[in-house]
Amino acid sequence: MAEQKNIIWEHAGVAGLALGGVSILYLVLSMLIGKLAEGDGGSMLLSLLNIVLWLAKFSGCIFLMRFFMLRYAQADPAADNARVFRFGTRTALLSALLYAGFYLAYTTYLAPDLFQDAMSMMEDFPMLDANSKDQMEAMLPKMPTISFFVTLIYCWLFGTILSAILSRNIPPKNPFTDQQ
Repeated sequence: MAEQKNIIWEHAGVAGLALGGVSILYLVLSMLIGKLAEGDGGSMLLSLLNIVLWLAKFSGCIFLMRFFMLRYAQADPAADNARVFRFGTRTALLSALLYAGFYLAYTTYLAPDLFQDAMSMMEDFPMLDANSKDQMEAMLPKMPTISFFVTLIYCWLFGTILSAILSRNIPPKNPFTDQQ
């Protein structure tokens, strides 16, 4: 039984690394496109490119999750739908941890002014009173940590829901077997 858990974690680690890598690659490319848009004045072509990249990341992650779930089901002859689902949730957790960790490093070291810039944009809105502005400024140093946990939970939930959907037919159900 312990060996079975190690096999699941081993396969999930590889899959999580691939899925997290795709998301990190998207973040880096969108960051570079943002830098190009600053110099270009924010051209419409760069915005369209960013949308296409997001769609490629989204569909690529779904495809990769399905691919790794199918590969795990083929590697483990005893894999049923529940075991494949558990594999998917572990993959989602590891992928989310990798991506959230990179995002934390990105907001802490590569773009430390990200939240300060967002705060500056919020100050232009007259709907915020002085107390709200003060509370937002007090939260500013905590924002990288908060964004880490929000990103981790969001990505893990997305991957878990995706795993639940995909694992229903992985491995395919045989209608001719006895099901009790």
